[in-house]
Amino acid sequence: MSDAYPVTDRNRVKRLHERGRYDHASVHAILDAAMLCHIAYVIDGQPYCTPTAFWRVGGHLYWHGSSASRMLRTQRDGLPVCLTVTHLDSLVLARSGFNHSVDYRSAMCFGTARVVDDPAAKARALDSMIDRFYPGRAAELRPSTEQELKATMVVGMEIEEASAKVRSKGIGDDEADYALPIYAVRFPVAQVIGAGEPCPRLPAGVAVPPGLAGFTPGRRLDDVMLESHRATFEG
Repeated sequence: MSDAYPVTDRNRVKRLHERGRYDHASVHAILDAAMLCHIAYVIDGQPYCTPTAFWRVGGHLYWHGSSASRMLRTQRDGLPVCLTVTHLDSLVLARSGFNHSVDYRSAMCFGTARVVDDPAAKARALDSMIDRFYPGRAAELRPSTEQELKATMVVGMEIEEASAKVRSKGIGDDEADYALPIYAVRFPVAQVIGAGEPCPRLPAGVAVPPGLAGFTPGRRLDDVMLESHRATFEG
């Protein structure tokens, strides 16, 4: 099997193509370090873009939502979608407006979304969603009720084509501008885990489960998400 996605007119990085990546490792690392994505699709000629939590299992991506969702109901029989993820890594202030930029990691995935109807597959997928973010937690929870499962819809798609795009160069001024007396700086940006706030009605003696050991104050969220994915699907 190829270790990269096919490059076509649909997923080819056309502007600043040197930042493009098509190998599975680069694309999957960006996906697995994220919790939220945006899914773009068209219904009756009207474009929509929906933010939602998602997870990856092998070459497939999954997300879930309310069974009453028009977006999800429309995807039952197959709907072309584009799923994107972006990590903002820094703000870059240069000596000209043109060279102001940001460092980032992004991934764009194409496929056909379909509803997961099989009850057993649906239940497994929902457990995978919980464990993907919080390793081992699904087994610690009370089972979902029939009504809860009925109210929840799971959608999946095979990644048919994908590309990643990464900028990590920091300040990139024109050579002649470096001598100008203008302040230039790179501000790193990261989402970090804060101190946990246990439920005030938590019974005495309930300990923090091992699967949450990585959720320590000050850790980067993308690092924790990548670690959780690997613990669940590769550990």
